[in-house]
Amino acid sequence: MQNPTSPLNLCVFGHPSANPGEVASALGARLGSDATGEISCAIFALNPNTGIDQATIDQWQAFDEFLTPRLIVVTHLDENNADFDDAVMLATRVFDQVATPYLVLHDDDGSPRALISLSDMVITDYSTTPPRQHACEPEHETLVQEFRDEYLELLTSMGEGAFAAGVLFPAIPLVIEKAIGFDVIEKYLAELH
Repeated sequence: MQNPTSPLNLCVFGHPSANPGEVASALGARLGSDATGEISCAIFALNPNTGIDQATIDQWQAFDEFLTPRLIVVTHLDENNADFDDAVMLATRVFDQVATPYLVLHDDDGSPRALISLSDMVITDYSTTPPRQHACEPEHETLVQEFRDEYLELLTSMGEGAFAAGVLFPAIPLVIEKAIGFDVIEKYLAELH
């Protein structure tokens, strides 16, 4: 996904259970170990089944000093008990207030299939190649309305450019095998150029 000639210095952090090495490889980033001011964006991989360890929390907090833009990618969403919302609540509790610009929509078997954008209510269905976008159904709108209101309020209070300024922290669902979330991450990274 990442252009090797890109001026961005992307580093992925996280507990081994979240597969930060695999995330780094998929994003064309490197595996991070320490917070430095040279990192363009720190990407934190979280596995909702295992939580967040103290070392990852310490790494997150170390970036506060640099106001480094940070993204959270929630992995392992195709496992039985994995829940994106639980991961977001945990990240908000131990990191900072986390923004959720997208929510996961599931197939009948419970596996992630699509993302719904809370800003414009467009669904991106990743079960097709290329992914197909369409307007959401009224029942989806009703189901996500509370999340949408919360997200839009946070976005308004933070202002434009908040991600690039290192004060807005989006959580993005990432399912590498199904290419879910890569387009969203790309949009955020584009704000850093």
